[in-house]
Amino acid sequence: MGVRLVVVDDHRLLAEALASALKLRGHRVLAATAPTAGAADLVIARAPEVCLFGTASPAAPGVFDPVTRIGRERPQVAVVVLGPVPSPRGIAAAFAAGAAGYVRHDERIEGVERAMTRARAGEASVAPALLRGAFAELLDPVAQPDDEGQRLLRLLTPREAEVLVRVAEGEGTRLIAAGMRIAPSTARTHVQRVLMKLGVGSRLEAAALAARTGLLERATLYLPDTPQGPDPAG
Repeated sequence: MGVRLVVVDDHRLLAEALASALKLRGHRVLAATAPTAGAADLVIARAPEVCLFGTASPAAPGVFDPVTRIGRERPQVAVVVLGPVPSPRGIAAAFAAGAAGYVRHDERIEGVERAMTRARAGEASVAPALLRGAFAELLDPVAQPDDEGQRLLRLLTPREAEVLVRVAEGEGTRLIAAGMRIAPSTARTHVQRVLMKLGVGSRLEAAALAARTGLLERATLYLPDTPQGPDPAG
C-alpha cells in the first residue's frame, strides 16, 4: 500500500525528482516543494502520513525548526530527513527535533521507501552504517577524509557555483540567464561547464552530487545578495 507523503527540499529540482520517482512506485505525493522553511505550514495543511525533509545543511542552526513544529501540531506525521553524509551533528539534531528517520541524500529509492514505511509504523529509521560513521566522527574528528564538497567547489568559478545552485533550484536556462543577467547561450555554456567539471551527465545528477557531498551548501555562498550587473565576460 502506498504512503501519503509530502516532499520538501532546500532545492526544488531534488524535491520534484524524488516525488516523481515515488509516484511511479505507487505512493501518493500530496505536494513537492522548496524550501524546507515552509515545510511545517504545508504539512499542517495537507496532513500526510510521512514528510520527506531534504536539507544540505543539517547542522545549521534552526534548520529543523519546522520538524519541531510538525511534531507539536501534527504529531501523527512521521518526518524522515534526507541529508548529507557524514553529518553526525546533523543526524543528532534531526532526531532531537523529533524526526523519525535519517537517510542519505544518495540512498537508492528502495532505501527511502523502507525508511518511509518504518517511520509510518512508528519505528526509528537510520542505517547502522550511518550511526557508526557518525559516532566515529564524533569520537575522532581529526581523522577525517578530504572534504569532497570543498574539493569540487575548487573546480568551479564563482559564476559556475551560482549556476549550480540555480540548477538545483529547478531553474531552466532562460530563468538562469534572467536571474544572472546574461545571455541564454552564456547560461547554457555555464551549465555545460558545470556538468563537465563535476563529471556528470545531467542537471539532476549534478544537483544530487552537490547535495550528497555538501557542495550545494558551500556553493550557496556564491549567490548574490543584491542584483548583479551584466557580466561583460559572459
